[in-house]
Amino acid sequence: MNLEIPRKFRGLINQAHQVAEHYFRPISRKYDKAEHAYPKELDMLAALLDGMNAGSPDAVGAGSASKRGASREQEEGIKNGGNMAALLGVMELCWGDVGLLLAMPRQGLGNAAIAAVANEEQLQRFAGTWAAMAITEPGCGSDSAAIRTTAVRDGDHYVLNGEKIFVTSGERADAVVVWATLDRSLGRAAIKSFVVERGTPGMTITRLEKKLGIKASDTAAISFVDCRVPAKNLLGNPEIDVQKGFAGVMETFDNTRPLVAGMAIGVAKAALDRTRELLKKSCAFDYRKPLFSVSHAEATLYRLEAEWEAARLLALRAAWMADNRMPNSKEASIAKAKAGRVATEITLKCVELAGALGYGEDELLEKWARDSKILDIFEGTQQIQMLIVARRVLGKTSSELK
Repeated sequence: MNLEIPRKFRGLINQAHQVAEHYFRPISRKYDKAEHAYPKELDMLAALLDGMNAGSPDAVGAGSASKRGASREQEEGIKNGGNMAALLGVMELCWGDVGLLLAMPRQGLGNAAIAAVANEEQLQRFAGTWAAMAITEPGCGSDSAAIRTTAVRDGDHYVLNGEKIFVTSGERADAVVVWATLDRSLGRAAIKSFVVERGTPGMTITRLEKKLGIKASDTAAISFVDCRVPAKNLLGNPEIDVQKGFAGVMETFDNTRPLVAGMAIGVAKAALDRTRELLKKSCAFDYRKPLFSVSHAEATLYRLEAEWEAARLLALRAAWMADNRMPNSKEASIAKAKAGRVATEITLKCVELAGALGYGEDELLEKWARDSKILDIFEGTQQIQMLIVARRVLGKTSSELK
């Protein structure tokens, strides 16, 4: 694996950084203080991104994060595609603001789910749809296999019953990708994902959460009571494959976890950059000197930068493997676990290093510390990621290693 960023992505990285610096940063504090207010400034940006992606094989965004196009790329000898592009873009945009990225129309994690498992007809039908992702339930958090929401076939429809919580963009999105079980007795293999369009009878937004961070992004609780969803909205294969088990819907995570790692890497980089600026008068930042001969603040920043670089490389590897159609479940979990933990550590330590400046609202450091915590939680907590990695390394099933 070549550790240099491919030349074809340099323009994308520069554009994303410009958006983060000149578009996200100026309104970052505004929407941090106005929780649940929709950032209307994002509409024009989303429209521009849609226009750039229309008809382009090198589309950028959550919808480009899948292994679907990798076979074509391999035939042409191309090793970096949609997953790498999406990751690099996310890193730069989250240097600006994580919450605003999560609030971007048509860039939700549900869009990544559709890109990962939908068939060709569904990809065309849901093109341009802003999709949220609904997995977590009141009695089911990190253990996605414990989902209780049911989907019962009734003619040309499925009838959904259950409750979902912590749905990012659940109120604003055009549709929600809902995980539900076709038959509880068959366990994980019966879990499928359904696209439920906003306004479908039986689907109700019950509340919006008040959160520690990412306040520009709405987080909803949604109930489904006899909610009839067209059978054609079941993503992928409707058949229950006991042998394949949970792998079909879990493939979504193989694509989205590197993206969440990218979010963590972006906000951590923002904190490191700003802290370096604040400390430049008191720290020489001479990397030639051994750690024991520099100040504690300087040595701490060096260590944090090393941790950040390790997280970045792990995320790049996971995305690169997805682009090359390699099994990357272990690597995606490693990247997510590392980046989530490192981002929380870096942002909190940067608040500490900056002292009173870091704790006040004149700087964004305290906001980044609040925003970063969710990145260690959603898409699978730190502990769940480590459990997945242990299962892959030891060759154990989920029933053998809990």
